Amino acid sequence: MPTVGQRLACARALESVVRDIAREVILPRYLKTARNRKPDGSLFTEADLESQDRFIEALPRLLPGPVLGEEMSGEEQAHLWSSGRAGMWCIDPIDGTTNFANGIPFFAVSIAYLVEQETHFGIVYNPVTDESFYAAKGAGAFLNGVELPLRPAAPRLHDAVAGIDFKRISHHLGDELAVRPPYFSQRNFGSSALEWCFVAAGRLDVYLHGGQMLWDYAAGRLILAEAGGEAAALDGGSLMAGPAIKRGIIAAANPTLFLEWRNWVAAHS
Repeated sequence: MPTVGQRLACARALESVVRDIAREVILPRYLKTARNRKPDGSLFTEADLESQDRFIEALPRLLPGPVLGEEMSGEEQAHLWSSGRAGMWCIDPIDGTTNFANGIPFFAVSIAYLVEQETHFGIVYNPVTDESFYAAKGAGAFLNGVELPLRPAAPRLHDAVAGIDFKRISHHLGDELAVRPPYFSQRNFGSSALEWCFVAAGRLDVYLHGGQMLWDYAAGRLILAEAGGEAAALDGGSLMAGPAIKRGIIAAANPTLFLEWRNWVAAHS
């Protein structure tokens, strides 16, 4: 089992790999690549596929283990999930593909290393802003080397800035949030991985998303936890149940705010 120091060293080494591949593969295709649709209707581009191939090649050199990627088939993902308990990589080569394809500079590479299906270290990197959020289990969370959070959370829900994805929550809860919001203001950026990191950094105070996959939060969940935040599945299930399960997410920058936020959502769902 790696020590805390070893996990942090691995996170920093991973940061270098991610920056290189983002610079060589992703950024040169920004604003220059066509978008395509997968069978489920979601988008992908050649940059998603090529960067995933590069990560599949590069990551096992850093630490051994299979690489589970978003752009793989469900059968491949399920096999890797069950066979990679001793150590595996979970990647989303471009989280926020719609933003990437439309020229909106808000997308990220998200990569996590899991042992026994729990994240030990991970990174979320926005190549346009050159913001690198990373964390190692037990070692804290950082943005470009500066420890997170960057600012204290709102003292109460009434003062909070919330990250809300309205299109994936129930109509009733969405109506309640729109008509009687319990927070000060609301934002939605189109990249789940970066939104997790914004809560960790203190840019958002609370967060709600109706449907995320493992690669959306495998890194961001650890980054938030190491920054002192708290998160859970909306239905009370395990967030690390596997790649085929879509989960609703509720999170906050600290446990006190999380409790107030979760209670409000439960009372209005």
